[in-house]
Amino acid sequence: MSDTAAVVEAVHEALSHVNDPEIRRPITELGMVDAVSVDGGRLTVTILLTVAACPLRDTLQRDVTDAALTVEGIDSVDLTFGVMSEQQRADLQVKLRGGRQSAEPVIPFNLPESRTRVFAIASGKGGVGKSSMTVNLAAALAAKGLSVGVADADIYGHSIPRMLGVEGAPTQVEDMIMPPQAHGMKVISIGMFTPGNTAVVWRGPMLHRALQQFLADVYWGELDVLLLDLPPGTGDIAISVAQLLPTAELVVVTTPQQAAAEVAERAGAIVTQTHQKLAGVVENMSWMALPDGSHIEPFGSGGGKTVAEALTRDVGAEVPLLGQIPLDPKLREGGDAGVPLVISDPDCEASRAIRAIADQLAVRKVSLVGKQLGLTPTA
Repeated sequence: MSDTAAVVEAVHEALSHVNDPEIRRPITELGMVDAVSVDGGRLTVTILLTVAACPLRDTLQRDVTDAALTVEGIDSVDLTFGVMSEQQRADLQVKLRGGRQSAEPVIPFNLPESRTRVFAIASGKGGVGKSSMTVNLAAALAAKGLSVGVADADIYGHSIPRMLGVEGAPTQVEDMIMPPQAHGMKVISIGMFTPGNTAVVWRGPMLHRALQQFLADVYWGELDVLLLDLPPGTGDIAISVAQLLPTAELVVVTTPQQAAAEVAERAGAIVTQTHQKLAGVVENMSWMALPDGSHIEPFGSGGGKTVAEALTRDVGAEVPLLGQIPLDPKLREGGDAGVPLVISDPDCEASRAIRAIADQLAVRKVSLVGKQLGLTPTA
């Protein structure tokens, strides 16, 4: 092998450690490295973008240049960008879908090989902090090293982009959508597709289709956990989630007052008809700490425990109270700023309570189906 050929091979090896910033897979594996040539110490390389207006082009340019300069003998890099052809994008889409070609959208979380645990964050009514719990639980799970996705299924009342500080629209590769990322999590919301603060005025079938696209057309990759922020109540989206993601587990969010608890119980009791699993109940705004160290309970007490006990009776299986979150203005401030509280102030009381809930949700009960138990039949 000539010296030049050895350097080119070393460049390909170095570039195999550069991930596409949206897809998070090596650019060599994705067919993005189009041409590599070496003239003395000068490297010329062409990278094919999925679309011309790639939002993270500068990141890719920096990462490719840095990786190439680690190769012995390379002193400078002349990097140019091209754009994939329609056939190359179609081939990439098939690769990302695991080689599957199907006229009907396939929800990867329903496939037998999927290891993703799906939690649908539900509430009986609005204003109980369901979306705040979704983004903070997601951030707490991501901080544990898990790969996390967040789908904003509250089509009418979408708020996840603001709460996670997501700006800009997703990139599209053929009919596959590359979700933006925030704080290490992949995120999708109808708010990324509507101009300004435009209201979404859709009937049930369009809501179902939107949710289906979020699940099937978005490239989520290998997620450990997917969280869905559901709209309040037991309407169209709750029914669609049961149909599209029958293995999704519900987490019911309530506040302590009995009026909210009664409504939250109805939201959780939907599983008696949809046959889903209830992961547990979260009580938000449980108390508020005063400057002197004492606590007050502005919304009463006991609502979360009441909901958990009622749902346990309804479904005939234990539904735990996962935790109680104190009322903290910083939780709201973090949502407005786009930085979840568990990231901005991980040591405050509310953050510790949320992390404790995330610890419980992160525990996967391994199925025994198909496993050898080491038992020997007796005569």
